[in-house]
Amino acid sequence: MASVHSLASTVQQRLADALSAALPEAGSTDPLLRRSDRADFQANGILALAKKLKGNPRELATKVVEQVDGDLIKEIEVSGPGFLNITLADRAIIETLAGRAADDRLGVPLKEHPGVTVIDYAQPNVAKEMHVGHLRSAVIGDALRAMLDFTGEKTIGRHHIGDWGTQFGMLIQYLIENPGELAPADDVDGEQAMSNLNRVYKASRAVFDSDEEFKERARKRVVALQSGDQETLELWQQFVDESKVYFYSVFEKLDMEIRDDEIVGESAYNDLMPETARLLEESGVAVRSDGALVVFFDEIRGKDDQPVPLIVQKADGGFGYAASDLSAIRNRVGELDATSLIYVVDVRQSLHFKMVFETARRAGWLGDDVTAHNMGYGTVLGADGKPFKTREGETVKLEDLLDEAAERATAVVREKAEKVGLSEEEIVENGRYVGIGAVKYADLSTSANRDYKFDLDQMVSLNGDTSVYLQYAYARIKSILRKAGTTAPAAHPELELAPAERAMALHLDAFGDLVYEAAAEYAPHKVAAYLFQLASLFTTFYDQCPVLKADTEAQTENRLFLSELTARTLNRGMALLGIRTPERL
Repeated sequence: MASVHSLASTVQQRLADALSAALPEAGSTDPLLRRSDRADFQANGILALAKKLKGNPRELATKVVEQVDGDLIKEIEVSGPGFLNITLADRAIIETLAGRAADDRLGVPLKEHPGVTVIDYAQPNVAKEMHVGHLRSAVIGDALRAMLDFTGEKTIGRHHIGDWGTQFGMLIQYLIENPGELAPADDVDGEQAMSNLNRVYKASRAVFDSDEEFKERARKRVVALQSGDQETLELWQQFVDESKVYFYSVFEKLDMEIRDDEIVGESAYNDLMPETARLLEESGVAVRSDGALVVFFDEIRGKDDQPVPLIVQKADGGFGYAASDLSAIRNRVGELDATSLIYVVDVRQSLHFKMVFETARRAGWLGDDVTAHNMGYGTVLGADGKPFKTREGETVKLEDLLDEAAERATAVVREKAEKVGLSEEEIVENGRYVGIGAVKYADLSTSANRDYKFDLDQMVSLNGDTSVYLQYAYARIKSILRKAGTTAPAAHPELELAPAERAMALHLDAFGDLVYEAAAEYAPHKVAAYLFQLASLFTTFYDQCPVLKADTEAQTENRLFLSELTARTLNRGMALLGIRTPERL
């Protein structure tokens, strides 16, 4: 079914038509409509128009009002120097929402010309534990992907894991000299896998640091790996497979699906990197400097006003991150037909990606038909405002953090469990959904480029801007709907709406436009803000407008209709953020 136009877009079109009819000499004009505290909407585009036509804005506004169709709008007041304060008819609000309720998409339009977006997110390192620094990339990337998918874009995930480089020479050489240290990956779970990897890493590092001959053998092993030696590659694959078991266990705790075919690490571009370097050098985009192949940028300078280069190939012939990232762009645009590239990476890598994107444009790998966006995210801070660490000053393990979140949330759920009648199994399951949802929401409700404080006590609070508040609002509505018994939700356009009903209804109407715009802007925090406001409006509505004990049966049915649509909207919006909404809490 086609999406229903929002009230805002319908009003905007009516005003545009009225402007054209009243002032044909003005040509096409945007009425500049926005939500208002004085009425439902306010239009202030006539101010600019009056300046253009050299007319009196109040007189022009009055002419426009005379041309407005009255079936949708209850009242238009000319205010101040030509503002239009617009109040909609209650009937129009409910009729529009009834159409919205019949639309599975809840009014979210599909893109007219969807493209292919490759999202680079959730990039752990092979043979290393995931820590709190890996949280934001995974959570933000997953939400962006869901939002873009929902608007019709085809998304392809890429987990550019760190699975290549000098450390693998050390690890593989140690395995050769100490065979059997890693059990086959299919014989272990995530925790065992990480334990094995940690043990081998620490043991190999100790030998590497203390034995110069081993260090030399490890360095030669890196060359063997990069040149495709069969035995070396097989042992390298053991580390990758063991790490994947661990990765999947962590992502499962995050309630995220990671597809194996989308894990495409640095190693996947190994064969492309020499060609990337050759093409850059032959085209003159990159030049040799002190033996290294580099790209210079006039506007990027460091100390002493010296240019800061992007190093594609080191003087010793080795390739770094730039060669890998540029090769990935070639692959994603040339092989995957990407029209958009999104990189969800630490904001501290912003300069690197600025140089990579500019290099790719100079080389012709990024054209006018492909956009590249660095979704740089801020740091997760502790309560002291410093990067989040353990009391011992260690980086916080992501698994430990998620386990603690689930534990805290389970305690919150348990407090109300008896009243709701939850079983122990439901308490544990819902506690996990609430805990992981709390962690995700705290991240996503903050603009990605800002730092945020990680405070579990606040995150699992029933009050304030938290996912728990939203989840309890959803569960409360589902409880009301169950208690309604045979009384079914039904829209009644003939009824007069109370102020709290109007406020919630108008906010419900805005969902489609909001999600569409947030997806286009790569802004999941706007969806989070919308949902929190919706839950807050529902709380006011619930306090001021009896649902099951309304004055008439029609009023009960209408309020059940508004409540059910609110629940569906909360459910859909939270799902776009990767957060579950339990039916009972």
